[in-house]
Amino acid sequence: MVMRKRARVIYNPTSGRELLKQKMVDILNEFEHAGYETSAFATTPAKDSAKDEARRSAQEGFELIVAAGGDGTINEVVNGIAPLKKRPKMAIIPAGTTNDYARALHIPREDPVEAAKMVLKKQTIHMDIGKAGENYFINIAAGGLLTELTYDVPSDLKTVFGYLAYLVKGAELLPRIKPIEMDLRYDGGEFKGKASMFFLALTNSVGGFEQIVPDAALDDGKFTLIIVKTSNLVEILHLVSKVLNGGRHVDDPRIIYKKTRKVTARPVNDRMLINLDGEYGGDAPMTFVDLKQHIEFFANTDEIPDKAYSDETNEMRLVEKNFVKGVDKLPDKE
Repeated sequence: MVMRKRARVIYNPTSGRELLKQKMVDILNEFEHAGYETSAFATTPAKDSAKDEARRSAQEGFELIVAAGGDGTINEVVNGIAPLKKRPKMAIIPAGTTNDYARALHIPREDPVEAAKMVLKKQTIHMDIGKAGENYFINIAAGGLLTELTYDVPSDLKTVFGYLAYLVKGAELLPRIKPIEMDLRYDGGEFKGKASMFFLALTNSVGGFEQIVPDAALDDGKFTLIIVKTSNLVEILHLVSKVLNGGRHVDDPRIIYKKTRKVTARPVNDRMLINLDGEYGGDAPMTFVDLKQHIEFFANTDEIPDKAYSDETNEMRLVEKNFVKGVDKLPDKE
């Protein structure tokens, strides 16, 4: 008797206006069609609910774990299986607000059943995963006083603008930014001095923007390290404008932009909070390591139209355009 492969769908029942719950039978059917005996687990508000279930499923020999929900659910599932020696394949069904990871993997973000059908294409990528201390992250790690603002901005602003972009809407908070002394060591270099923030990116999609890391690779074993040296409000707005206007921030002297396999971050005087995939991840000192091609994800690796890869709304495009126009009228820092 041939044993069928097994898949476990770990889903957040509150994601996407409960759309996942409504579509779960259809989602399970798609994985059954792909040859997996499939079951589902609804996460609870308990701490590490998705993480614990992912680890249990992997240790019980499930060949595929499907993370269905927002980037937070994917992060939790990855944290459940990343420490294991034998790791199952992963698939994702996006149902959050920004869905950065789905953007990076070219997964449909509007219809969870269409996202589930990606497994039928049998296309996968061995994705890099970040390790920060004892935790893991899939998309971005950041540190510095600028990242503390992420805990103060109302969630509806995060919904519209994602991780960095909502800082534009929350501009009244920006004057509170002041640089802190940092000691950042990376492959072939070191930064010692004042900066408002640094961040490490694993994909090219950060807060819904694909221009922040225009040359990101998903499986090369390297982070993109960006250090923002300025804390001047007008200069930060100009930098955001350059990001929106074709990723022209990469060569700006107020930015350090490097590729690196490892980063060690130490505060010099001030406390430095670390943000992992948009959530508080502990305090520096902390070492970040890129785990090359650590988890195999189902993805849509075909060449696809730009529209399917980045479907910003007309409203978002207009906001970006108006923002760039507004910043162009600001005086440069003297």
